[in-house]
Amino acid sequence: MSLHVFVAMPFGIKAAADGRPINFDRVYAELIRPALESAGLEVLRADEEQGAGDIRADLFQELLMADLVVADLTLDNPNVWYELGVRHALRARGVILVQGPRAAQPFDIYTDRKLNYRLLDGAPDPQTLAADIAALAAMARNTLNTWRGRKTSPVYSLLPNLEEPDWTRLRVGNALEYWENHDEWATRIEVARNANHPEDILVLADEAPATPLRVEAHLKAGEALRRMQHFNFALEQFDLALEYAPDNHEAARQRGACLQHVGRTDEARAAYKKLIAHDQEDVHAWELLGRLDKEEWVNAWRIRGHTPEQMRTDAAYEDALLRDTINSYSTAFRTCPGHYMSGINAVMMMQVYRELTGDTRYASEAAIMAGGVAWAASCERDDANRFWALTNLGALAIIDQDPAAVGTAFREAIAHADNDWLAVEATYKHMGLLALLGFRPDNVKAALTTLERAMQRMKPPSSQRQPDKVFLFSGHMIDRPDRTEPRFPADKEPIAAARIGELLDSLGAGPDDLAFAQGAAGGDILFAEACLARGVPFQMLLPLEEPDFIEASVLPSTNGEAWRQRYLALRDKLSLPPRIMPDELGPLPRDREGRETNAFERCNLWLLYSALAQGLSRVRFICLWNGGGGDSAGGTAHMVREVKRRTGQVSWLDTRQLW
Repeated sequence: MSLHVFVAMPFGIKAAADGRPINFDRVYAELIRPALESAGLEVLRADEEQGAGDIRADLFQELLMADLVVADLTLDNPNVWYELGVRHALRARGVILVQGPRAAQPFDIYTDRKLNYRLLDGAPDPQTLAADIAALAAMARNTLNTWRGRKTSPVYSLLPNLEEPDWTRLRVGNALEYWENHDEWATRIEVARNANHPEDILVLADEAPATPLRVEAHLKAGEALRRMQHFNFALEQFDLALEYAPDNHEAARQRGACLQHVGRTDEARAAYKKLIAHDQEDVHAWELLGRLDKEEWVNAWRIRGHTPEQMRTDAAYEDALLRDTINSYSTAFRTCPGHYMSGINAVMMMQVYRELTGDTRYASEAAIMAGGVAWAASCERDDANRFWALTNLGALAIIDQDPAAVGTAFREAIAHADNDWLAVEATYKHMGLLALLGFRPDNVKAALTTLERAMQRMKPPSSQRQPDKVFLFSGHMIDRPDRTEPRFPADKEPIAAARIGELLDSLGAGPDDLAFAQGAAGGDILFAEACLARGVPFQMLLPLEEPDFIEASVLPSTNGEAWRQRYLALRDKLSLPPRIMPDELGPLPRDREGRETNAFERCNLWLLYSALAQGLSRVRFICLWNGGGGDSAGGTAHMVREVKRRTGQVSWLDTRQLW
């Protein structure tokens, strides 16, 4: 996903102040565009916009959504100055100023850093062109890399309290095309989440349909992965979002929650406190801090092997940690009295504190706050949050009602759970904590019994057992009949098959494992056949619709028809049906010039993420490879690079040594 740069400059041949002509089309074609593309950027000039529509609306779209705007100020061109002003008003960062020779500097940007390029006869000077290209490319990279630094727009620098507009609400001009693609992309993210396919989300997260949308893209992907409890992968997505938008508080909060889940509690606490230091009324940060305080308090007394009496005594002894928990939750609720989730936690912890210590310091506050929680929860109108609101009312019933009332309250909550097993399980765990502490034992037992019955009716989201080991394979196809330089000759098939089998045996491959590969003639099919012979479940992922894949990756090989028959026989034996990439992930994404990404490279990433989603430590990558770069994009060399970047665990069957 390339970053996008919009170039504001004169077109054609224009006269400089001294009357000499300058060919700005050559400046763009020979200097500006090559420099920016060498920095890995996708470049657009206004005259290259091909779509029909309102020119000014399209211009505003680019000035708002481009990662960088490069403005050529060689001439006092009113259009360029206007576009620069619009960008300065819309975005606080992301502007590069360039210019050729000119006699005087405009006052408004006199002190701004500019890149000066050299001209000869009205075009880029051949003697200095390479140096100018390198300088502009470096300036572009540095500008993007220092995005976290000071605001470069004079508008935002001189008006420090001015906030950038929310570009996600500005759907104008051809930006509507961005959003149509975005909405389709977001739907696929949700489908993947509901189907429990984190590997699909990870591929889609790299394919935000427009680069300015990538913060939201990574937020959506991260949230989906977090809800699926793939916390390390979710953490990567929030880190990516923060690389571009370091001040995005939602990404920072979500990142902190993931850090907490993976046991990096000191980093999580620092993240929450940083958010609170920036905004004392950040209710979500206070609530997350309360969760962390509560977790540390529970960890201090919930020790394996200790009796309930010991744990209760230790819980009372750690009263300082419990007071920290109460303070964080109550601060969150006072900050936002409608936030009943933090309110019920504060009230419940106050009641627990009183029972454990006999200290009544929170008695009056707990009674008042309980009324506020009941009111806030009863006002919930969002169906998506209805379960949690009713669960809060059930928790209040535990405090001051009888078991029958508690059971009724929790049955009402479960009726709105929408078969969300994880939500019910989370509530069950909270009740279990109260049971360990001996808090209102009859009422808590009524809640636990009701929740247990509900969980027995529901299907856990990950009922399938995790595999012991995950084998990921990539390897050469059998050579085409007309291949001039042999790579995998057909007569070497028995050698490759034997070595693949021996390697799987040495790695202890068996029915409790899982294997991933494509289904091309040669290495893929040999690997799949070896897996099935050892009882290893095999998941085939295809980059193309099956007929197209057979045409591209099976039939062209030597003895192609025989390989096609082997492919079909293999497919019919699989207990896991093949996953077809266009069906699962949608069409290949395109760049601004309409070029599709490579299907086989996309599938390599899909395969890799499918394996990694089972657990990084489980992955064993096997490649049948000659160490070369391959005949086209998306081959074994690409997969090896991606695996090494992610895991470093590679078992290489070097064909140069096998035959």
